Amino acid sequence: MTTPSSDQRPARSDRNPWNWLLLVPIVIPLITALYNADQPRLLGFPLFYWLQLAFVAVGVVCTTIVYRTGRKRGGR
Repeated sequence: MTTPSSDQRPARSDRNPWNWLLLVPIVIPLITALYNADQPRLLGFPLFYWLQLAFVAVGVVCTTIVYRTGRKRGGR
């Protein structure tokens, strides 16, 4: 099996506009005013703890959306 030369390979573009969505799980936890409180409590846990878990879920959702839209646009 031979590998195609760089002239024969299709141009790869990582310029999917959905990639900007990956900034959401990076920027939102940096805004400390969102979770600099004790109330409200969820199942006895202060806001800081359960909101950190929510940030993980937001990161998973954003990453999944970017991955799936990238695959639909011809990525692997």
